[in-house]
This record gives sequence, C-alpha cells and structure tokens, in this order.
Amino acid sequence: MKLTKRAVDAARPKTQRYFLWDTQLLGFGLLVTPAGHKSFVAQYRAEGRTRRFTIGTLGAPWAPESARERARVILGRAAEGVDPQRDKTEERRSMTIADMCDLYVNEGLATRKPGSVYAARSDLDNHIKPLIGTLRAATLSAEDVDKTLLAIAAGKTAGRRRTGRKRGLSRVRGGKGAANSSIATLSAAFGFAIRRGLRPDNPVRGVRKYPEKKLERFLSPAELARLGEALAAAEALGVENPYAVAAIRLLVLTGCRKNEILGLERTWIDAHNSCLRLPDSKTGAKVVHLGAAALEIIEALEPVAGNPYLLPGRGGVGRIADLQSVWERIRSAAALRDVRLHDLRHAFASLGVSGGDSLLVVGALLGHRTAATTHRYAHLSDHPLKAAADRISHEAALMMRLKREGEPQPLRARQVAPPPGQGGLLGEVIATRWMDTPAAAAYLGHTVGTLQTYRWMGTGPSFRKIGRRVVYAQGDLDAWRASLASSQVDEGAPNARTVAWPDGDAS
Repeated sequence: MKLTKRAVDAARPKTQRYFLWDTQLLGFGLLVTPAGHKSFVAQYRAEGRTRRFTIGTLGAPWAPESARERARVILGRAAEGVDPQRDKTEERRSMTIADMCDLYVNEGLATRKPGSVYAARSDLDNHIKPLIGTLRAATLSAEDVDKTLLAIAAGKTAGRRRTGRKRGLSRVRGGKGAANSSIATLSAAFGFAIRRGLRPDNPVRGVRKYPEKKLERFLSPAELARLGEALAAAEALGVENPYAVAAIRLLVLTGCRKNEILGLERTWIDAHNSCLRLPDSKTGAKVVHLGAAALEIIEALEPVAGNPYLLPGRGGVGRIADLQSVWERIRSAAALRDVRLHDLRHAFASLGVSGGDSLLVVGALLGHRTAATTHRYAHLSDHPLKAAADRISHEAALMMRLKREGEPQPLRARQVAPPPGQGGLLGEVIATRWMDTPAAAAYLGHTVGTLQTYRWMGTGPSFRKIGRRVVYAQGDLDAWRASLASSQVDEGAPNARTVAWPDGDAS
C-alpha cells in the first residue's frame, strides 16, 4: 500500500514485528513492533548484501511524506554506490551526549514499558544533559563521569523545570540517590551506543556509586494484628473508602505489588482455580495464586456496572489511582509510621519463609525472575548457616568455660504462627464493635465533653485515631468501666487510669 498518514495510523501491533512497504517508492517502509513503536526505514543493497537504514520514529519531524523524501535521498545515494549506513555511523561517532541520550530513549527503549521510559528520560533530561550534554559521546572519559556523579550528588542540577503540560513545573532534586540513578541510566545508554558502534567501550563501567541503604521492613505478628485492627475500625465506621481498605488487605494477603492490585480487572480473576491471571506486570505476564482469605475479600467486593476494575475509583469511575493518603492515616492509627506500602509485600514473603516454605516457592508466589531477588529473605528461615553458627558458638563457649560439657545446646526458637489473640487479621478483629465518640459516650452513660476531657487529661478508655476521627473499641470501654468500678471500692483510689497510645506516648 502507499504509506499515507491514514495507513500509518491504522497499523496495529502484532505478536511479532512486521513491515509495511510503500508501493510508490520501492525500499521505503514502516516498521511496527509488538509494543506499538513505529519507525520509518529505507532498505537497499550495498556490497552484495541487504542493508536497512532507520530514518526515524513516527512523529515530529517524521511524518509519512517527510520520511518518504528522506528515503528518496538515501536510496538515490545507494544507487550511486555510496552506503548511507556507513555515512550514518560516521555521523553518529561525532554526536554529542545529548544526541546519544535521545537516540537511546527513542530507539533503545522502544520495547520497554512507559514507566521505564519515563524514568530514564527524567534522569537524562534533568541531570545528564544539563551537565555533559554538549560533550562528544566518543570522547567522554571516566573522569568526566566521576565529576558528573559528584555534581548531581551536590545538588548542582536541582531546580525547577517546565514540563510538557500547560503551566506544568517539575521540581528536580539532586542528591546521592539521584546521582546513582542517573549514572546507571547513562551506563545503559552507553551500552546501547556500543551495540550501535558509536564507541567501543563504556566509560561509566567501573565508576563507584554511593552506597545505598536497602529498605527491608518486616512486620511482626503483633504489628500485623494492629494493622488489622486499624483497618477493621476504619471499615466499620466508614471513615475510609472500603475499596482502599480492601486494597491494603490484599497487598498483605497476596504479596502483589501496589499497581498489580490497583489495576486489577475482574476478568483477570480466576475464582475456580483461585488465582489472578495478570496479562502484564513488572516482570511480564504472570499467575498469582490466591489463598482462601484473599479470595474471600475479592468475592465480597461489589462490582460497579460498566466498570471493569475490581477497585473502582471515586464515583465508580475508573480505578483507585493511589493509596498513599489512606495508608498514612491507617499506619498512623496502627502505630506503624515507618512502614511503607511496599513493606506489606515483604510481610507476605517473610511469613512464608518463616513458616518453612522454600525460597523457590516464595519467589514463585512473588513473581521474581531470579532466585537472587528472593534471597533477601533467607535470613528468616532455618538456614544451614544458622545451624552452623549455633554449633560453632556452642563449641567456643565450651572452650571459654561459658558452658559445661554435657549441657544441652539451646534450640533456636522460631515463631511460625502468631501468638494467641493476635492472629485475627480478618477474624475476631473484624468482629470487634467500633464506636465513634458520641456512641461511646452514650454506651458509658457520659457526655461527649466528658470523654473529650478524659482524652485531654490522658485518662479514660483507650482510643484510636483514624484520620481525624476518634474511635473506641467496645472491649476497651468495658475494660475501663470494670477497672473504674473496682477502683471505686477503695474510697481513696483514683477513678481513672492513664492509657498509653499504641506508639508508647501517653496522651
């Protein structure tokens, strides 16, 4: 067909890449990848073999007509015996860092996901180009890379940048984390340049980056119980979106990533086989096996007519976009202020490893590509290294006469199941009756003002704060009333007690 704008726009991606060839100019074509990336090419023969010249990606400045004119020039030079591809290589060897970065984003990341392309573009546009964008890619040295790393860490690229949106501003921060990320992206860009023959080596390789602190927070059974209590209270009183509450519970019960749960569509749920069939994720298509508790939550969520998502957004339109604000209120109520949403995935994995499941099984449940990713949880299991450490330390203690011969070696304790009373993430915690301040005051026979005075004085029954709402558990009200009655037996005893907040601060 003739490659017109309508024909190019109508081209749809397939399972494999394919070409559409123009009937008006032989050798001029359009390449369409499975990811939907479209680029114009010119194909010719030189030195007895077929060569393919990439003109550019669809979009400014390359429209079908402008690309056709460029292809006409390329094919004409090839007919004269000149190899345009060789000329292109020579031109690229003299390109700047900025040009190389643009080429890497447009062609080297053509098959990557939009999030990966956005992150790489941000590193290059905000940090690399402003510092070394005018230098030649072929002559960049390791010393230049070292200085770039230090400059980004010192905040020399920090500031505000205009975005493509109307009146849009982006606040760019430097620092060691931004420096490490930007240098890693630059290294990937040079890896692409090596494949394209722009230079024979990677000047970024061997540059020492700043040490990074890996955040690995694991929740204890008591912390999981507090989280379940806060979620149950928020749900019972209606102070939070019930779909957001369900999303947080599913993060704990499935080990999925946040976007895998928020973007979950109902057609991906296979209730018969108790699994989720995700067509795409960070590691590609995968199957997530569901436990009975997770499936119970999913089946209890009411669908919204015409909305394909399991967790619809405000007004039943679209899906929940983010959980951060809800999570900050919930974790504050549960006294888990240092816990991130992603740490709930760690909690799922740690429970599996501590319960005796192998790293291979846990890695498969989490959807890890390699076993090395799951190895961070190895210290939670009864690893042979632990047994060796116990044996060696016991022998050393005997030699130092800290132990007596024949004294049994202590067994390493391992808590597999939560202690009694703390296992009700979805059980007895939900059965707890929660009351707001007016309901609690009526239950105790007091006024709202009396309960407010108790809170101000740091006395009275225990309470929680969900956002701005103060809530009471019926069991705490009963316990406080019982302790009040017993204290009044002794005429001189105080008629109230100080109650500690979940994080230990009395108020």
